[in-house]
Amino acid sequence: MQQRFTDQQLERIVDEATIYMCACPAQVAASIRDLRGLYRYQLDCLESPDNEMPVHQLIAQSTQQAHAELESCLDKVLEMEGWDRETLRMPEGLRKKRQDALEQDLGTRL
Repeated sequence: MQQRFTDQQLERIVDEATIYMCACPAQVAASIRDLRGLYRYQLDCLESPDNEMPVHQLIAQSTQQAHAELESCLDKVLEMEGWDRETLRMPEGLRKKRQDALEQDLGTRL
């Protein structure tokens, strides 16, 4: 399965997005990780002598397609939001926007 992002990069995106309460990129990154797990599982099933090969082949193929689509989506989201592609840090302006929204939400609760 081709990968645009390493597992470590996906983890960094999830961490960064979680810190600044920007769940959407993190959700996409987490879904990519889940698809990788599903794909590995299907490969293991295909190696088993007691398997339904066509079923596992179909699931593996569909997983590859979904994985490629979500990686493309994540790539575009990071570009649109202006993430630093080397460090995978959320842009300062977006971090401030999230922080301001959080502070405003806390202010209305007090």
